[in-house]
Amino acid sequence: MKLTIIGNGIMAQSLARGLVKNYEVEIIGRDTNKLNAVKEKIPEVSVRTLNDNEDITDKNIIFCVKPYALQSVSARLSGKANVLLSILAGTTLESLKRQIESKHYVRTMPNVAASVQNSMTTITGDNEAKNMAVDIFSTIGKAIWVNTENQLDIATAVAGSGPAFLALVAEALADGAVKAGLERHISTQLVQGLFSGTASLLKHSHPAIIKDSVMSPGGTTAAGYAQLEEGAVRDSMIKAINVAYEKALELAKK
Repeated sequence: MKLTIIGNGIMAQSLARGLVKNYEVEIIGRDTNKLNAVKEKIPEVSVRTLNDNEDITDKNIIFCVKPYALQSVSARLSGKANVLLSILAGTTLESLKRQIESKHYVRTMPNVAASVQNSMTTITGDNEAKNMAVDIFSTIGKAIWVNTENQLDIATAVAGSGPAFLALVAEALADGAVKAGLERHISTQLVQGLFSGTASLLKHSHPAIIKDSVMSPGGTTAAGYAQLEEGAVRDSMIKAINVAYEKALELAKK
């Protein structure tokens, strides 16, 4: 199956890196320099510049532009796609239908881990394209179909924005170890192993159970955990998800 990615940004490149292992992939974009750079990084993909009258008839399109660019890019598309798979945050199916012609419409929210085939992708849209969409995004990680666009907007705050939130935590943990006297390269390796191991534990245990299994009475973990609570880390994480979700709703209104 051939997939046409429209867009040449970071997410388009992340998706392409994962998808080329199972699909024929072409990337169409407006920035020639970026397209040339993509070709150097991912030789397996074909790249070309977006035409002023780009024919998408019967193509399987993965739409990877910024939400604000929907109108300007869609104005250059002609014909009717087979399926339109959009990764645009906060951009509703109704908005897509007004701008681009396709037999089927699907909204998805992968994350940058697609580049290492470990994305957590949520999907919703036309049931006729459900199996196809889940199959495509399952090749670059785990894919979950949700029932409503509202659920996808909430999932966007977790799976889409989440890597940035967790990266902040990872960086802070490594910085804390360096402050305490550990060399940077050692602290970085420790955090990498920590995240990998904890991810494996989360597949089998509730977070509270993992926490309680580590936290001995009066021990080091309890002392550190109390400091995190004093810094309102849990509250900040909850609020981060909510404001990201609210931003997705705000984008949907534009």
